[in-house]
Formats: sequence, structure tokens, C-alpha cells
Amino acid sequence: MSWREAEREYEDDVIGETTLGRLFEDGAERHANRPAQMYKGGVYERTLTPDVLPEPAAGEWATITYGEMRDAVKKLATGFRELGVATGDRVGIFAATRMEWAQTDFALLSAGAVITTVYPGSSPSKVEYLLGDSGAEAVVVENQELLERVLEVEDELDLEFVASFDELSGYDDRDDVYELADVYELGADAYDPDAYQEWIDEPDLDDLASLIYTSGTTGKPKGVQLTHRNFRSNVNQVRKRVAPRPDKDPDVPSIDEETRVVSFLPLAHVFERTAGHFLLFGSGSCVAYAESPDTLQEDFAAVGPTGGTSVPRVYEKIYDAIREQASESSVKERIFEWAVDVGVEYQKADSPGAVLEAKRKIADKLVFSTVREALGGNIEMLISGGGSLSKELGYLYHAMGLPIYEGYGLTETSPVVTTNPPEAPEIGTIGPPIVDMEIEIDESVVTDDAFADDPGEVGELVVKGPNVSQGYWNKPEATERAFTEDGWFRTGDIVHLRPDGYLEFRERAKQILVLSTGKNVAPAPIEDAFAASQVVEQAMVVGDGRKFVSAVLVPNFEHLADWADENDYDLPEDPEAICADDRVRNYVQVEVDRINDPFETHETIKKFRLVPEEFTEENDLLTPTMKKKRRTISDRFADRIEEMYAETEAEAEA
Repeated sequence: MSWREAEREYEDDVIGETTLGRLFEDGAERHANRPAQMYKGGVYERTLTPDVLPEPAAGEWATITYGEMRDAVKKLATGFRELGVATGDRVGIFAATRMEWAQTDFALLSAGAVITTVYPGSSPSKVEYLLGDSGAEAVVVENQELLERVLEVEDELDLEFVASFDELSGYDDRDDVYELADVYELGADAYDPDAYQEWIDEPDLDDLASLIYTSGTTGKPKGVQLTHRNFRSNVNQVRKRVAPRPDKDPDVPSIDEETRVVSFLPLAHVFERTAGHFLLFGSGSCVAYAESPDTLQEDFAAVGPTGGTSVPRVYEKIYDAIREQASESSVKERIFEWAVDVGVEYQKADSPGAVLEAKRKIADKLVFSTVREALGGNIEMLISGGGSLSKELGYLYHAMGLPIYEGYGLTETSPVVTTNPPEAPEIGTIGPPIVDMEIEIDESVVTDDAFADDPGEVGELVVKGPNVSQGYWNKPEATERAFTEDGWFRTGDIVHLRPDGYLEFRERAKQILVLSTGKNVAPAPIEDAFAASQVVEQAMVVGDGRKFVSAVLVPNFEHLADWADENDYDLPEDPEAICADDRVRNYVQVEVDRINDPFETHETIKKFRLVPEEFTEENDLLTPTMKKKRRTISDRFADRIEEMYAETEAEAEA
């Protein structure tokens, strides 16, 4: 039996047709004495600790079992019902990813609520829109700072109450503001096990479970309607692919009750909500919550996870940190680069011979084993989603014994559509579709022969399946545009369906650059080629409607400082001046030429400008899931972009 047939036929206790509250309850019942959550002390002013859950010392980690987590969820669910939450009520969660987010999510779902997620970086006006558009009747915030953002716009909302994970001060005179411990105490006093079981099963599978809003980079955010069936189906579909099925070799990594992960992506986003939350708690896995994305290496080392979910930008930054630590001297740097080259060659070889095998073992002993230990020493599989992963970066991680399995999905598909099977990964692809996911390729959207050499089909991916949203909240026109007449969802993404059934991501259809020459250029593969660069930290390709492709590049300033020291250059201290330095520009030009080499002539970067500002969520150049806000970046650096093309016109006239 092939792995495809095996996963389709596979069934276990995790797979089922239940509400999300029942998914957690059943998982907690099966794994009552196993570790469920790990959390770090000294990070928050929690209200559930130390009276309800243990409080670890600052910098230390505490672990609670499924039984303890289940008790917290039950009491919180009852407390929310005591505050008036009823089946179908919309309630917002406005917080960063942490232990209480997960507990509150399951508590509200078990109480019958529909969750509206709000990213912690949202401004008061964004909070007003998200809570107002969804008709939220209450909101749970992380702390006093986020509470104050809500209260700044409360006159425009219709909230029955606000609750906070962390301690509050100055609100004793308000009877509609609570700490999470208050909600727990209300629930502990009123808890009725029979009533709780009824609430869990009260929603219909086709009832809403959550409204997750799109990023809104092309207009007002749209609330994607996701039902219990949508999420539950996607858990089933992914479980069939990553479970410890009996047909798998024992060495093939899987997700089960032995899995331990570090969670840090926003739970407000659908990727972490399904892959790092619903799937894991249904499977009996243990989830440890990172202090922040900036402490990942420290947290990985302390927790010793077997896996994790992330977006490509984080994997790029982790690799940069690994390379920087391994390059503390010129000798170590040469050894690291040699080991990486050997590892990649080994990964790409169909049948590595004895010499290459011997080199790989030496590389592993000298470099890769140390890298793995620095990340806790237990990594079996890493999942990448939320954007395209550089093929080179994929080879690098696999070479180090840290395999990344890339997948693809959207908010509207709950989110997983495809993912690489651990037993048969194909680096550089987003894998084949998951079970019960129907796909078609609309080739009519590709307007030139840019992908003519790809064997198979290239075009817009359209999908159908039980995990696909019914549409957008209160936006019937947008819903109608998103679906074909016969009910297929238009993803808006250009993909290549290979003859072997694996898909390769090409580009968002709306981000394809159409040059004035008529040539189509996909920016993503060009930008991804910089992912493992020491010289360039970030890249954004431009050129729509222009004669040629250009790029806005953020240099790696730390590497430039080392390079300047090695060459006895005295660079200016100001980042803007560094970007304008001719020596730096010439050095970066060599890297751009290297990146250009494998691309077609019309795809190569003809001009570039260095900019001193990294693309981040804080400066509004990245979304909360670390995707580039292309329009915002273009606006921010419009003068430099125009300058590049004006130079060419002037040169032509001369």
C-alpha cells in the first residue's frame, strides 16, 4: 500500500467529527496525566498563578498536565457563561501567544462562543474595527496596556465585559472589568459537570467557531468565517498525514503524545491556531510558550522541543544566528561553510558514495551536532507555512539534521491545503494536497510563457474541501468574487502542479510583475534566493510596468562591520551613510550578481538601492505573520525606487 492510500484509510482517536470544545475535552481525557503546557516565569504578571496554577521562578519553566489544563478550561468556561456568554456570542481575544490564550480559546469555544482574534499590535482604531465589525459582545485582553486600547474606543463598541490575563490596577470602580482569576473563581463556584458537557456539544458542526480577519493590505480587513467543521476537518486531514501511522518507518517523524513544541507565532493567525494548537492538543502533545520571538534560541535550548511551526522569515533569522555563532573566527567560519556545502551536496545526491558519506559524518561531528544541541538536541521536524521558503534554506536545514517540511494554506482554508509528507518530502515544493482536498489549476491567468518550461500545469490554484470557509462576514460581494460559479475557492496564488502530484508555489497572482515589455516576473523566487545570504538581510523586488526588475535591499549591517574590519575599511557609523558608501554598494553588487546568475535575463535585478531600515511589524513593513507589506514598503521608499528608473531614462537620453 502506498503512503497516499495509507493516509486516506487511516483512523485513530484524534480523527472525528466533533466540536472544537469536544476535541480538547476528549484529548485531555485520553492524556490526563501527560504534560500539556509549559510556561516561563518572570515574563508576565499572571492572575491564574500561583493560586490556580504554579508560578515558576523568573527564567524557569513550569509544566502542567492535561488534567490541570482541563480543570482551568472547565472553570473558565463556566465563568464566562456566568458573565453572560451564550452559544453563538462573539468574543474577542486580544493578546500575544501564551498559555492563557490557549486556555481561554478552549474555554470560550466550550462555552459556545465564536472567537474573534485581534493581533496584539493592533491600534485602537483597528481594535474598534475588528470588534465592531464582528459584533463582539466581550473581549479578553492580555494586560492593562491592551485594556486601555479597548477602553479608548469603548464608546463605539457594545461590550458587556472585558477580562485580562494579567493583573490590573485602577479599575476597582468598574463592574465590567475582570482579571482572568476572577472569571476562574466565578466558574469554580458555579461549575456543573453535566451543564459543561452540554455546552461543548451544543454548537452544530456548521456553526461558526471563529472569525479571523485578513491583513487588510488591499483594503478593509475581511472576517473569514470558519466553522467547527472547517477547523475539525483540517485537524483530521493533517493528522492523517503526520500521525504515527503503522505503514511508516519508525524513524519517520510524526506528531503524537511524545511531541513537544515551542509556540511563538500569533495564535490570532490561523496557521498557529490549527497546526500549533488544535492539532497538537487533540494529539496529546506538549506546547511550550516562548517568552518572545527574540528568545527562541534560549527557549529551544531550555525546552528541548521535538518540533515547531514557523514562517520562513523566522527560519532565516535562526539560520543567520547559527551562522554568526559558528563564524566567531575565520577558521570556524571556513569549517562551517565547508560543512554546509557538504551537507547540501549530500542532500541533493541521489546516491551519495562512500567519500561523500564520510565527509557528511565529519561535517555532522564538527558542526551539525553542535547546531542541533544549541536548539535543544531533540528536533525531529519543523513545519513551515505562511509564505514561500527558499529552496536553498530548505536544503541547508535538512543538511543540518533539522528537516523543514513546507506546506501551504490560507485563512480561508483553515488553513492547510498541502504539506510535505515526512516520509516523502520534496525540498522546494509545498507538497501534495492533503486528504479530501480537491484542487484544480486555472491556466488562463498566466498571460505569457514565463512558466512554459515547467512540466505539468501552471496557473491559479482553486480548491474545494470540508476545510474551506463559507465566505466573509457580512461581505456577500467579496464572497461571491472569491468563488467560482460551481463553488471552487479561488486562492489567488500561482502554483505549478508537477506530474508527481507535488505543488510548487510560484507567486501571488496580484504580485506578479508585468514588465512594460510584456514579460511576467514572479518576485518570490528572486527574493527567496537572498534567504541564506550573509550580505543581504531582506529584499523586495519591484518593476511592475517598468522595463526591468530592480530591488530594495536591507543589508546585513553586522556582517558589513566584520567585512570592513577584515579589509581595514573605516565605514561611517550612520546606517544611511553605510548604504550610500560606494565600497559597500560594490560589495553588495557582487552578491546581487551571484543571486542573478540562475535567473532568466528579464528576471535579473538590474539596479538596487540599499535602505537602512529593516522590514518589521513594528515599523508596519511586515504583517504580524512576517509577510512583506509590499505596497507600504514601496510607498516608504518610493523616492529611491523612482530614482533607479529615472537614472536609466537619463542614461538612455545621454
